[in-house]
Amino acid sequence: MTSNLTIWIAIAFAIIITLGSSIRILREYERAVIFTLGRFTGVKGPGLIFIFPLVQTIARVDLRTIVLDVPTQDLISHDNVSIHVNAVIYFRVIDPERAIIQVEQFDYAISQLAQTTLRSVLGKHELDEMLSERDKLNKDIQDILDAQTDAWGIKVANVEIKHVDIQESMIRAIGQQAEAERERRARVINAEGEQQAAQKLLEAAETLSARPEAMQLRYLGALSTIAGDKSSTIVFPFPVEFGRFFEGFGQDDAAD
Repeated sequence: MTSNLTIWIAIAFAIIITLGSSIRILREYERAVIFTLGRFTGVKGPGLIFIFPLVQTIARVDLRTIVLDVPTQDLISHDNVSIHVNAVIYFRVIDPERAIIQVEQFDYAISQLAQTTLRSVLGKHELDEMLSERDKLNKDIQDILDAQTDAWGIKVANVEIKHVDIQESMIRAIGQQAEAERERRARVINAEGEQQAAQKLLEAAETLSARPEAMQLRYLGALSTIAGDKSSTIVFPFPVEFGRFFEGFGQDDAAD
């Protein structure tokens, strides 16, 4: 009797263990990739699922967005500047089957792919572009990663370049370059202003030369301006027209 009871207890215990090992509870953001005798047989979850012990195995997949910090990469920019760059990647699994079957440890694979892509893309650009066009570079890297990881059932949602660090000596050189560039632009603007002013003066001279009376009015206006300053000594030039007037007047008197 005692032996029979022991057997039944052992059987009941084995059944409880079997049931316990056959039940899985998956959270809302989890999925289970089911393998039966090594073959893929489906994706289950979330909630309560049952599997056959010793026959079926599962691989849990998290569907939430994963944040991956890309280690600092040393690279040479297109204008031969040595820089240190790191970034962060946001991605999520959209196809659990392919994420488990098509690639081993997809998070590690994405990390390695992100490092090589970061060096490849940024190495084609100059330092100024990395600093001023960061959004464009983020988009370029994201597109490349998204195209590569699509076969793995993974969607790269965003890529952000965090830091672009350069050596202290390069910072001083870049500062000198920026100062020289600002000085060059100031000289160009000044030269353009003088050129425009000269052009306007030339146009004004042509207009005045075409109309002698306009030249006289301009002359009288200048005298009025000079006369406003009491400490000024004004020297009046004798206009040629006045000489011609007096010549004609003298000829009239002689004729009489």
